[in-house]
Amino acid sequence: MDVVSDAIAAVRVGEPSANRVRAGGSWCARLSAYEGAGFHVVLTGSCQLLLDEGRRPVALGRGDVVLLPHGSEHVLADAAAEGPAAARRAVDFESWPGRHEPSTPDSGTPDSDAPDSDAPGSGTPGSGTPGPSTHSPGTPAPEPPTAELMCGKYRLDRARAHPLLTELPDVVHLPAAPDRHPELHSALALLAHETTGTRPGTDIAVPGLLDLLLVYLIRAWLADRAEAGTPGWACALGDPAVATALRVLHGDPAHPWTNAALAARAGVSRATLARKFTTLVGRPPMAYLSWWRMTRAAALLRDSEAPLDAIARRVGYGSPYALSHAFSREFGVTPGRYRKRASTHTPGLHPPPPRGGAASPL
Repeated sequence: MDVVSDAIAAVRVGEPSANRVRAGGSWCARLSAYEGAGFHVVLTGSCQLLLDEGRRPVALGRGDVVLLPHGSEHVLADAAAEGPAAARRAVDFESWPGRHEPSTPDSGTPDSDAPDSDAPGSGTPGSGTPGPSTHSPGTPAPEPPTAELMCGKYRLDRARAHPLLTELPDVVHLPAAPDRHPELHSALALLAHETTGTRPGTDIAVPGLLDLLLVYLIRAWLADRAEAGTPGWACALGDPAVATALRVLHGDPAHPWTNAALAARAGVSRATLARKFTTLVGRPPMAYLSWWRMTRAAALLRDSEAPLDAIARRVGYGSPYALSHAFSREFGVTPGRYRKRASTHTPGLHPPPPRGGAASPL
């Protein structure tokens, strides 16, 4: 697979979920930090996203998308709310009345952590129609909704996070711009349509569209950073030689790659590739390959019942003994013990993202 696909696949757990939220008048709700990534799409109206005190609010208008890749705590509020005051009086998102099961059920039960509620005064999730009036005769009617959002959540195991994902900021804000990222807008339109009402095949269509949305959000962020010339993974994927090297390493990590062979595939000298790769990726090519092989081996140990010799072949080691030695050096435990601990969901059993250092022997 390519780098972005591998990065997402390595951390994705279960199915994503999404639903609509409608709110009117003065409102604000706090979403606690969670293990995963969240997103909000403003379908109609406007609102604002508030982060930690001292950080500027993010104003959101119709068509804007915001991704919170690290599951950071935040507050959603009406556009007129004063930041600090709104954050102090925000109610817990889970406490809003009218909770419903998420649009994308996972294992047949509601997910208490997913942002799947409707705001007060809303109708059935995805119905697109206002809820029934509950005011008494002679009293003012409730204010109509001033904002409708699609809120969603991806369940991620960040212990496996690829450095491309750890580089993402706490908030990725992509303002509505019809002339930019057309594939993203097309995915949003399809998702909005699919979550309006109930249609045959929705339970298959929505998770697929949500996965597609995550890819397009990351692509859009990378494209914006590449255009701005911002150092990091956007530049790494935009450099022809480094991008080629990454593509072949991820495409066949079991191949007995050498610096010379990799440079030949990239069409540059070994010295040029080593310099560019180390500068843009943060680690020399062979060291990155060693880290990725260990990450893949750990994922296979945790997520499959494949025997150690089969895993060794898949990640480029000639024997289970060679893999066991390298794995124990990297993780401090044998592959067998790692698998046993992983079966109890012990966190923190993954190698840190590559940030530099000498190449490990292959």
